Amino acid sequence: MTPTTEATDRIELVFSLFDADGNGYLELSDFDLMSDRVVAAVPDAHEATADRLAGAFRRYGETLLNELDANGDGRVSPEEFTSVVLNPQRFDATVDEFAEALAAMGDPDGDGFVARPEFVSLMIAIGFQRPNIETLFQAFGPDAEDRIRVSTWAEGIRDYYRPEKSGIPGDHLVPAETR
Repeated sequence: MTPTTEATDRIELVFSLFDADGNGYLELSDFDLMSDRVVAAVPDAHEATADRLAGAFRRYGETLLNELDANGDGRVSPEEFTSVVLNPQRFDATVDEFAEALAAMGDPDGDGFVARPEFVSLMIAIGFQRPNIETLFQAFGPDAEDRIRVSTWAEGIRDYYRPEKSGIPGDHLVPAETR
């Protein structure tokens, strides 16, 4: 399957963000750094929810290293990472776990909704740009109380990794000059 241009742009962006130490490769330590930043973004989250997200980050990193480190150097290059978008079925379970855990982190009161402040805090902690975050939140169709459903966000995260998808809310996260 040939990924859409939008999917390629999305995957390049997420690689750059997951490379938390900025060395040009994904290593398990990058996922630990990212996890610490994202968990700290919602201090009111329940400990179990924060632990779930930290575990999802760790398993995401472990899965990528196990599946994509073609040369066995203990890290994933940008070229190795692009196979995520080319073979999504290999990563569906990992992406599902990550999507559910991240979306749940934005719902500290457990009401099934993510309010804009938590959404923005989490997305900034990941490294996305605020204008893109705001546009994405609007694309998810917030309710009158300026909230989106946890399930809507989780599905949006899943869509972000699908190679056949274009014109999805997650495309708003890619800066316009990249598109």
